[in-house]
Amino acid sequence: MTLVAFNAAPAEEALAVMRGCCASARFATAMAAGRPYPSADAAAAAVDAVFATLTWDDVQEAMDGHPRIGARVSGQSAAEQSGVADETRAALVAGNAAYEERFGHVFLICATGLSGDQMLAALHRRMDNDEQSERVVAAAELRKITVLRVRKAMAG
Repeated sequence: MTLVAFNAAPAEEALAVMRGCCASARFATAMAAGRPYPSADAAAAAVDAVFATLTWDDVQEAMDGHPRIGARVSGQSAAEQSGVADETRAALVAGNAAYEERFGHVFLICATGLSGDQMLAALHRRMDNDEQSERVVAAAELRKITVLRVRKAMAG
């Protein structure tokens, strides 16, 4: 979908496109309601503005729509996690389990351009965070992922 098509799309279609970028209903609704966007940069700036209004529940709803790093996935997530080598996958799966036990949600990282080893190192570092600090980091990572996905969705 192009930016022009997104701006002109029926509300339900615009919502579906935004839900594909971020699974938070509040996010998708705000982005669809914010149309028309004059440019992809304006849409990316809107992502930042909407993220500033999201609650932790909204962030968790969005994270629930993400597969675990290292899991065998398809679609956008597969491309984003393409840096995960098979030998690192098992360590990420084990790390995810420990992370979820500690924090109660999936480990989220903007994986684009990162190797599996870099993701694993970040997971280990973030295990030392307290709960509030980790919420801030996880929300920031979700925002980065969402900006990339919105830009890609608008590029057609």
